[in-house]
Amino acid sequence: MSRSLPFVAVVGRPNVGKSTFFNRVIGRRVAIVQDVPGVTRDRNFARAEWAGREFYVIDTGGLEVDVNEPMAVAVRRQVEMAVEEAQVVIFLVDAKAGVQPLDQKIADLLRKRRVPVVLVVNKMDNLPHDLSHLDFWELGLGEPQPVSALSGKGSGDVLDAIVEHLPEAEEPPEEAISVAVVGKPNVGKSSFINRLLGEERLVVSEVAGTTRDSIDTPMRYHGRSLVFVDTAGLRRQSRIHESLEYYSALRTERAVSRADVSLLLVDATEPVHVQDLKIAEKAWSAGSGLIIVVNKWDLVPKDTMTAPEFERHLRERAPSLRWVPIIFASALTGQRVQKTLDLVLQVSDERARRVPTAEVNEVLRELAERQPPPHYRGRPVRLLYATQGGVKPPTIVIFVNYRHGVTENYKRYLYNGLRARWGFIGSPLRLKLRSRREER
Repeated sequence: MSRSLPFVAVVGRPNVGKSTFFNRVIGRRVAIVQDVPGVTRDRNFARAEWAGREFYVIDTGGLEVDVNEPMAVAVRRQVEMAVEEAQVVIFLVDAKAGVQPLDQKIADLLRKRRVPVVLVVNKMDNLPHDLSHLDFWELGLGEPQPVSALSGKGSGDVLDAIVEHLPEAEEPPEEAISVAVVGKPNVGKSSFINRLLGEERLVVSEVAGTTRDSIDTPMRYHGRSLVFVDTAGLRRQSRIHESLEYYSALRTERAVSRADVSLLLVDATEPVHVQDLKIAEKAWSAGSGLIIVVNKWDLVPKDTMTAPEFERHLRERAPSLRWVPIIFASALTGQRVQKTLDLVLQVSDERARRVPTAEVNEVLRELAERQPPPHYRGRPVRLLYATQGGVKPPTIVIFVNYRHGVTENYKRYLYNGLRARWGFIGSPLRLKLRSRREER
């Protein structure tokens, strides 16, 4: 089980360069950058890493404290939520504009919060000769950190300051299996966990979106510890207008990223939605084990839809789910709910399984003999050696003489062959190719 990553929120008045700073920190262009106030209305977030520490960076809209125009009010609300969620706040100001009255008002608001604030003075393009950042001491938020988000000057020192304020990384107990319960709103996630636990420990409502936070609920099963995380429903990104919806989705993403196993609940009374498949892909890409739970199966007339038909339709929509177990259940009646726990233990064990190196190479040799890899620039491609490089999820590393000579089709052949031998049911399997010589 991996640690839960902290949030770092970037706030400030309009047009001080928050999105440019956000892009600089994460190392790629994600946020829209334009020299017009108010471009960022929705929130952007991404994972970043510095000095061995990982964290989420949240880009927010420009904050206007005393403006009651509807858009300004909406942006102010989402900034307040960002600050509430964050473990560290970056307060970005503009060196070229100097200290503004609005900067003072935002500083007053931040001083009232119980969260570390790093004051970052942007647009310091003439570092180290420009000392105008010193003017911002008057905001009373500690030492101003100069940076040019555009060129990257000073960004290392700013990131050092951020990491210094991050809370100590928390590692959950190794024996506990983290289970994220995910799915679109109102598919019965809370009801499902309540049925598993045998008591009403989570609020259940017929109104979509009742669960706003990710709630950790521990339990014991067959002598093992499990922690269930009931997450907010993941909607399509275009429908996440409200700040509350946005941060619920962010918390859900964080829960999936640290889950050993994700239970994706889909509604048996509705066709499989694209959003269901996207949530499955999100968990699978994060390295989480995955089980698909078709909930509300008691409401499906069995003369119109059978379990094999539903399963075939689901796998046809997403062939990548071939190795994902599907269980048909009902939180209302308890049908097959208990069997889900057995599957959770099985998938968790599969995700942590390690195959001896000798066996890995034996299977690789059999696959290569059955179908040799294609030539690369007229030269034979040889699979030299393989080993399992890691678990959670299982990762197979294959050394070859010409890495770029292994086509995607042949890599898929190897993947399917390794899967067929070991299964790794419900767990992602990662295949990495390494070359032992320089390719020309």
